[in-house]
Amino acid sequence: MRRMLPILFSALVACAAPEAPLEEAPNPPAALPLPEGAVEVPAGDIRHHELITSNLLGSLRPNEQDIPEIKKRGRLVVGVDQSQNLLSFRDPATGELSGFEISLAKEIARDIFGDPEKVEFRFVDSASWIQALEEQDVDCVIRSVSITRDRQDQVFFSTPYLTGDTQLLSERNSGIEQAEDIGEGTVCAAEGATGVQRIAKAAPDSTLLIVRSSADCLLALQQNQADAIVSDNTILSGMVAQDPLTQIVGDPLARESYGVAFAKPGARHKTEGLIRQVNVTLERIFRDGTWEKMFEEWFGAYLPPQDPPALNYRKEQP
Repeated sequence: MRRMLPILFSALVACAAPEAPLEEAPNPPAALPLPEGAVEVPAGDIRHHELITSNLLGSLRPNEQDIPEIKKRGRLVVGVDQSQNLLSFRDPATGELSGFEISLAKEIARDIFGDPEKVEFRFVDSASWIQALEEQDVDCVIRSVSITRDRQDQVFFSTPYLTGDTQLLSERNSGIEQAEDIGEGTVCAAEGATGVQRIAKAAPDSTLLIVRSSADCLLALQQNQADAIVSDNTILSGMVAQDPLTQIVGDPLARESYGVAFAKPGARHKTEGLIRQVNVTLERIFRDGTWEKMFEEWFGAYLPPQDPPALNYRKEQP
């Protein structure tokens, strides 16, 4: 019993001791900043205008015309994105640009020079690609640019090289399966993308987070700054490849066709020859199976099989 007393006494003393002051709860972590250049706009503030993506003006018929300035330079200069996974992105393992659109640019260079590596890639974002064409910083832009009637007033396009459906990307188990599920939530879209107009109409009570690139949208979704992303499924499939906790959902809001973009041919911009040459390449890869191999390599794990897009040429005076 004596061996127990010191223990009992110590326990009583401990019970009688005054309570230590409680530590103050740490402040909650500060909200992460939005991606650089991002702006939030209520969907109701988006000025609506009809995006015409059917009955478009056709391109120029293919013809292996001479393009002396490009051949003298010894390389084709192409404006691309470098952050659209599967389309045009910098492979972290190799540091090289890769993707469907990079492969397409190399096929064009193959037909011009006999060497697919004779192409120089320059980064252009969604806000600067038209300016890059106008200022002749690039020969053409291959950057998942949707062909619309409005854009045809500003630039010239090849016949389509790829089609995609405008859909949503959400986190699995988020409850967002259709545009109407967004409610008053936030949807991210790249600046200048046709998806801005599409989702403003389909989810009128939402807020749009408009950012500089689709990569910024994926970051915003992962940081809980957006509830969904709107874009074409060709772009969204690249995000699913990066983040398997995401999924492509919803009925298509529209079907988009992508074209290689050029400055409009005329006295200032001698682009007619290159436009026709690019269409030569597109017809070749549609015909010889190269296009199907490219599609399977980059999108086969994420999208259903596709046929090459239909050719679309305008009537020309003989």
